[in-house]
Amino acid sequence: MFATFAQLFKPKNRDIQKKILFTLGALFIFKLGTAITVPGVNLDTKNLGFLDIVNAMSGGAFEKASIFALGVMPYITASIVIQLLSMDIIPYLSDLRNQGGVGRNKLNQITRITGIILAFFQGYLYSFAYIKNGSAIDYMTYSMVLTAGTCLLLWIGDQVTAKGIGNGISLIIMAGIITTLPSMFVNLWNELIGGDNGFLGLLTFILFVASFIAIIVGVIYTECAERRLPIQYANKSTMSGNQNYIPFKLNSSGVMPVIFASAPLSIIQIVAKVVNNSKFSLFVTKYLSYEKPVGLLIYVILIILFAYFYTFMQMKPSEISDNLNKNGGYILGVRPGKETTDYITKVLNRITFVGAILLAILASLPILISKFTSINTSISISGTGLLIVVGVALETCKQLEGELVSRTYQKGRRGR
Repeated sequence: MFATFAQLFKPKNRDIQKKILFTLGALFIFKLGTAITVPGVNLDTKNLGFLDIVNAMSGGAFEKASIFALGVMPYITASIVIQLLSMDIIPYLSDLRNQGGVGRNKLNQITRITGIILAFFQGYLYSFAYIKNGSAIDYMTYSMVLTAGTCLLLWIGDQVTAKGIGNGISLIIMAGIITTLPSMFVNLWNELIGGDNGFLGLLTFILFVASFIAIIVGVIYTECAERRLPIQYANKSTMSGNQNYIPFKLNSSGVMPVIFASAPLSIIQIVAKVVNNSKFSLFVTKYLSYEKPVGLLIYVILIILFAYFYTFMQMKPSEISDNLNKNGGYILGVRPGKETTDYITKVLNRITFVGAILLAILASLPILISKFTSINTSISISGTGLLIVVGVALETCKQLEGELVSRTYQKGRRGR
């Protein structure tokens, strides 16, 4: 792997180097935008409480009342809504999903339009939190600025995906979280070591750092682990010793379930902060906050549900079975057709359950540690952020490595 990435610095791969520089430049623009505060707002956002996850994913833009305060969360929410509606709920969307590349492009356009509409409504809610005693024009102006910020981020994400390395939207989320991690560790050190906690504070700090290391190792393990189903083709022989197989990753959905699970909870929490209703805010704080048992349980359940949802959206057993049958292949010991579909479904159900449980444990580990210590919510939520960062970084590295390997293979074939 390291030998493969060493090829990046060779002159023959300057086009890939340009892609990396383009990606870094785009992420720099995102970070620069998080520092631009919308004029005329009230920055009374020091005690974010359960909104720390929103602030972390936006790179601190929410706390600064930046033009990028919404981040790409409206698009993530829209993706959840459209994908749910396309599961035989709205026939038009279901037909688009089955039309191949053209249908997917149309669904993507619908998702973006829906995301922009959601961004406007969320920006309108944000405006009441930031602007005190403003006029209708003030609220509408701020809503439009935040909506424009989200549109710009979506455009930057598209440019990174097309001209850079990795998935642009995921990289923007990762970049936002990375910028908050250094200050999180500084705050953790000052809170535990800088005070009068003594040896207990040092032990807590070591325990929390160990949990972060466990998250990194756990994400790498779940991303690399896979179940291989041996397959045989009717017109090929396995006498050469090269066995064909279908690989199913232990966690096919990556870190998307964590991002998806955070989106609906974040929206409810934003509404609670904006409406300023004591009973509703108390209910949200008591039952939908990450540091509360009920809120944490809901968060874990959402991660598991979205893991199943995203996995079966990406990998359809019936389509895999049909492709095998068309190519004259079959799973060893399983008859083609319905039995193959049922077998693949059973395998996916089992490995997704294990992968989802591991993902939920990794996401809740820092929160559980903070619940039994004096660590505040913003630091514990950063554990979830680290989970997203490691997952996106691994996916980006795999894409980069795959591009390098593919290029080396193609040049090798030309040389023959």
